[in-house]
Amino acid sequence: MNFLQFFGKKTFSHGIHPPEYKETHHQETRRLPFPTQVILLLGQSIGKPATPIVHKGQQVERGELIAKADGFVSVPLYASVTGIIKGIELVLTARGTRESAIIIETALSSGQRQLAGHQCDIENLSRQDLIKAVWDMGMVGLGGAAFPTHVKMSIPKDCKIHTVLVNGCECEPFLTTDHRVMLEQINHLIRGITIALKCVDAPKAIIGIESNKRDVLEAIKPHLPNDSSITIEMVETKYPQGAEKMLATALLGVEIPSKSLPSAIGLAIFNVTTLAEIGRLLPQGQALIERIVTVTGDDLEKPGNYQVPLGTPLGHILDYAGFTGNEAELILGGPMMGMSAASLDVPTTKGTGGVLVLDKRATKGDDIMPCIKCSQCLQVCPINLNPAELGQLAAKRQYDVMEEKYNLNDCFDCGCCSYVCPSNIPLVQYFKIAKTLNRQRHQ
Repeated sequence: MNFLQFFGKKTFSHGIHPPEYKETHHQETRRLPFPTQVILLLGQSIGKPATPIVHKGQQVERGELIAKADGFVSVPLYASVTGIIKGIELVLTARGTRESAIIIETALSSGQRQLAGHQCDIENLSRQDLIKAVWDMGMVGLGGAAFPTHVKMSIPKDCKIHTVLVNGCECEPFLTTDHRVMLEQINHLIRGITIALKCVDAPKAIIGIESNKRDVLEAIKPHLPNDSSITIEMVETKYPQGAEKMLATALLGVEIPSKSLPSAIGLAIFNVTTLAEIGRLLPQGQALIERIVTVTGDDLEKPGNYQVPLGTPLGHILDYAGFTGNEAELILGGPMMGMSAASLDVPTTKGTGGVLVLDKRATKGDDIMPCIKCSQCLQVCPINLNPAELGQLAAKRQYDVMEEKYNLNDCFDCGCCSYVCPSNIPLVQYFKIAKTLNRQRHQ
């Protein structure tokens, strides 16, 4: 049993308590007006980009297949609006790179109804057929990682899943997407969990939420099945409580071994919004073409949670939300693990859970000072790495040593070390660079 669990606290060691800034959690989800065009990146997941099956000038309907999966670790892509294919071009992404995308000019006169799908009899489908149906709908993890859900559900033959953990922690500051989904789509969530249990052949599921979501606990409890196959538990509000390893430790007192997947210890872990969308769309035979996005931060007249078509340019979102500022930092996701976007033309993707606008006063300065050996980064690292040592190795470009001797790949870029560093050293950015260069070296 975990030491902290023994004393009645469901949590993990280390971590941080940043301000929450979750003022949008009480606002009901609203639909964002359709943009004049959408930019649908072909690479919408961790895996190979989809392959287009449409051409310039072709008319497509909302929910129509426009790109097929290219291999097992890839997902299909569907039109998020009814309109005309404007082109298949290289476009700017949040990473600053250019990637292929299908651009659709929206038919604003259309009612934008999603194509009716084939009804899916989830009760009588086999496990493999259900997983195939999840694949066909283009589902990826909506918590931000965008890992293909059908791949996660395809458990290795030598692993037996005893528990599905449903991640409803949403520990990033500002983001409240999962919070609203758990309040507004309870029936869809329970159905999605039931589907996940069948897909991974597990007997029970636990919904894990942080203690700042007591309204979710009270809302969901009456809907849980009487056989206790699905339960809900609260864990301490702390960042990064929503990380897979931290959630497993907090809820069950177990540790996912280094370089291993949760399935190695009998767990399958899914984000709540991912399962709610499966529960909503799969029985109708419909595809993932939109998602809820938290739009919040500084200088916004209408912050909140919005249902946003995939591929919507950031500029359209900020215009509707009433951005009144000038210079600002624009982040896709949350402030800890999100990605800065350099252009308002950058589109949303399946992995975009938040659009965060931060005034320059709210961002850290650029002055980097020498490490003062304070050890604060060691005290907050949730997986007990030595960020200070890794940072010094990164400065010397000893990336192979970081990986082979200091377990660099166990780092999941939570940013706790950078957050507490009094010298303003961008440690997590150093580690991201090191991992990217190591991957390139191995390839």
